[in-house]
Amino acid sequence: MRELLVISGKGGTGKTTITAALAASGPAKVIADCDVDAADLHLIARPHQTVTTPFYSGQRAVFDKSQCIDCGLCQEKCRFNAIADGIRHRPELCEGCGLCAFICPAGAIRMEERLCGEWYCSDSRFGPMVHAALGIGEENSGKLVTTVRTESNKMAQEHGVEVILTDGPPGIGCPVIASLTNTDLALLVTEPTRSALHDLKRIAGLTRHFRVPAAVALNKADIHSGLADEVRAWCHTENIPLLAEFGWSDDCTKAQLLGQSLVEYRPDAWRPVFEDLWQKLLALP
Repeated sequence: MRELLVISGKGGTGKTTITAALAASGPAKVIADCDVDAADLHLIARPHQTVTTPFYSGQRAVFDKSQCIDCGLCQEKCRFNAIADGIRHRPELCEGCGLCAFICPAGAIRMEERLCGEWYCSDSRFGPMVHAALGIGEENSGKLVTTVRTESNKMAQEHGVEVILTDGPPGIGCPVIASLTNTDLALLVTEPTRSALHDLKRIAGLTRHFRVPAAVALNKADIHSGLADEVRAWCHTENIPLLAEFGWSDDCTKAQLLGQSLVEYRPDAWRPVFEDLWQKLLALP
């Protein structure tokens, strides 16, 4: 089984557009969307959910006002200002440390598991899919990413599929690290802008740290020839294969408006491109 992760050092490079086109071409696969903070692959894949599972992580304080003696000890000791005047709990500030429940002399506070979101097993026209949605302002996205990856591996084994295609989150933070560790190959999507080149170097450094082989896809390569040459030169210097270059095309916008991948929108133009990219990806050691 091979797990291919598509990531980018910054948002807006076209990572999900390329992932969707890869999903619509190539070998049989399981698709995983690990961009749990701002998932959008489902807008193209339009999966039919077959299993919905709540995601719990961490704890949150729950107050029983009927037992509260208004001693104010919890408000005094809370370091996160999560308890306002009148012993009113502000859950958006609660870090779930449990100190208030521990020191409450009346036993008016208890700690409960925190519902942070949901994850889904689905069917899509591209194949089986595992994806998730983290609640607004909730934490532990790295743990939810790990859950998505674990379930996608299980699904691949159940379906006898040898490839997992994962749409990763942007950046270099905890969700990216959770997506990257122990994967087989990372495809780094970039564009010829100064900020994208800067962040490409950062995400490449992360792949080296975790000893994950990397390759690059240069999107919108024709919007700045000078910076595109810098990307090519940097890839050559760092010995990172540049597997594909895509010019700017309004096909991307037109396909998205129709809820389609590029390969579905114009198969004559785009399917050969992404089939070739798949061949290059699978040929890498």
